[in-house]
Amino acid sequence: MDISSDFKNLDFSEVGDWPTSVKVFMVILLCIAMLGAGIWFNTMNQLETLESAQKKENQLKQTFETKQHKAANLEAYKQQLVDMKLSFGSMLRQLPGETEVAELLVDISQAGLTNGLEFELFKPEKERPVEFYAELPIKINVKGSYHQFGKFASDVVALPRIVTLHNIEISRNSDKDTDLVMRATAKTFRYVEEEDN
Repeated sequence: MDISSDFKNLDFSEVGDWPTSVKVFMVILLCIAMLGAGIWFNTMNQLETLESAQKKENQLKQTFETKQHKAANLEAYKQQLVDMKLSFGSMLRQLPGETEVAELLVDISQAGLTNGLEFELFKPEKERPVEFYAELPIKINVKGSYHQFGKFASDVVALPRIVTLHNIEISRNSDKDTDLVMRATAKTFRYVEEEDN
């Protein structure tokens, strides 16, 4: 039995009279074609939809885990917020009010005099607004020894109000003078109320 001769003698109007091997082959071919068409037209779209859904599922899982972590730590975050508010309030109390700046200037100069420093310059400069506070720089030139400078810096930092020292330069005053000169900028800060702006 020659399959190629069976195919040559096929009559499409008499499908029922075809040889069994050709019928089996045609049924298999038809099944493969239908399966291919089903995969192409239906399953491919479903696979793309499935892949898209899997990506979205991963994103949703990550979002859920993040939100779950935040929800699990909500009480800790609330406590942290309360602590920050208390800390912020205590820091605000360390900033001098408008009426306390003059008193703070006296405290800074007193810290220098107490440590035996001789002031060559003590010049408060114009207040500079920065966000919710104002910065008050004070140019200072003092004469003394390293030990006196260190004690002065320590006393300034220990004041009940926030004062910082910047741009510190220490040099010899002259060849004949044994004292040193420290040039620095002391900065204090004042909380700016909403009405001040």
